[in-house]
Amino acid sequence: MKFQLDEPVGGNSISRHDAGKVWINDELHTQSMLVPWRGAVQNWPLARFEDLTPAHFEQVLTLKPELVIFGSGQRLRFAHPHLYSALITARIGIETMDLGAACRTYNVLASEGRNVLAALLIET
Repeated sequence: MKFQLDEPVGGNSISRHDAGKVWINDELHTQSMLVPWRGAVQNWPLARFEDLTPAHFEQVLTLKPELVIFGSGQRLRFAHPHLYSALITARIGIETMDLGAACRTYNVLASEGRNVLAALLIET
């Protein structure tokens, strides 16, 4: 049986993650970021979970995803729904996971060609 790695053609792929570090398309990132299925990775100006504001999730809207995977850092923490109410209003799904699970889930969904975006919190 032949195994073949599914990777998004022309899209972003998270190749590795570690405490405080994420490699996207083999490029190291050490700050919070927005990773769309296709297009440039964007800086997400956020250093601590406690600093989350509605504006952080409003920035996601400009990328027009169908689904957002929120990587809440090294441990699973849920943001209050009022913080991402703009996503709810726009009928964009959001799932919260720790950083590792968010990276893995993003890759699976992106490899299926889904219009997914990873919002990854890297705490400094």
